[in-house]
Amino acid sequence: MKCRGREYLRIIYGPEYTAPEHIERLRPRGLGTKRTLALREFALGLEALYRFVEREPLYRVHECVFGVLALETEPVDPRL
Repeated sequence: MKCRGREYLRIIYGPEYTAPEHIERLRPRGLGTKRTLALREFALGLEALYRFVEREPLYRVHECVFGVLALETEPVDPRL
C-alpha cells in the first residue's frame, strides 16, 4: 500500500494544502475506491506468496499475480 507523507502531498496539492478551506475541498474525493483496490491487491500478493511457499504449481501462483495486474488496470485518480 502506498503511504503519502506531508512533503509529497505538498508537491501534489500545493504548500497550503493543510489549510481548512483546502481540506474541505479535498475531503470529498473519497478514498474508499482506492483503499479497497489496494487491500485487494495486497491480499492477492499475500496469497501468491503463500502458494509459492507451499510449493503449489507455478500456474497457481501466477493466477494471483495476474489478478493483481488486472486490478491495476482499474481507473483510479492517480493523485490520491
